[in-house]
Amino acid sequence: MFRQAAHRLLTRSTTTTTYSIFPATTIRRPFSTEVSTDASSGDSAFIDAWKKVAPNIDPPKTPSQYMEPRPPTPSTLPSKLTVNFVLPYAAELSKAEVDMVIVPATTGQMGILPGHVPTIAELKPGLLSVHEGNDVKKYFISSGFAFVHSNSYADILAVEAVPLDRIDPAQVQKGLSEFTQKLNSASSDLDKAEAQIGVDVHSALNSALTG
Repeated sequence: MFRQAAHRLLTRSTTTTTYSIFPATTIRRPFSTEVSTDASSGDSAFIDAWKKVAPNIDPPKTPSQYMEPRPPTPSTLPSKLTVNFVLPYAAELSKAEVDMVIVPATTGQMGILPGHVPTIAELKPGLLSVHEGNDVKKYFISSGFAFVHSNSYADILAVEAVPLDRIDPAQVQKGLSEFTQKLNSASSDLDKAEAQIGVDVHSALNSALTG
């Protein structure tokens, strides 16, 4: 039964939606490479409606007016990987052209080179390194996702990231010892879970510093 349900879901089209309570309507969601940055495209209906209600006030800008179309997939393999490395409060890298990025995926360390197949990878606490020639920038990240696109663009979103050279090894060892003791003495499932997270993060920090 589950296989049949999964098969029906997988064979449904993901680009069209039909609403049975209304006359047959087909909606196609555009790809990011097809989104126009022209303010008059896609927002004309909203602007017309706004002018009817408030003709003396300029209409507000909509999100689509700030979007840039994704560059198309090149016909030849590019020599560089374009990377956006973003945190909730800052952009560490913006359209940086590099040779390679290695991210701590939940399945293991994953190297991303120009021409990498499109991939979405969940990230775990660990070392992220950005390689450009002989220069290597290293960060410790807490978690996040990496989105690798077919046009040799990679978007890396992390919850927290700290340059590796700003981490104090002594504090890492101290934290690892404290959380290990908490894990050994934990009496409830909640305490064990919290202590295990602390051990895992500090172990990853220690591995990043010593590896």
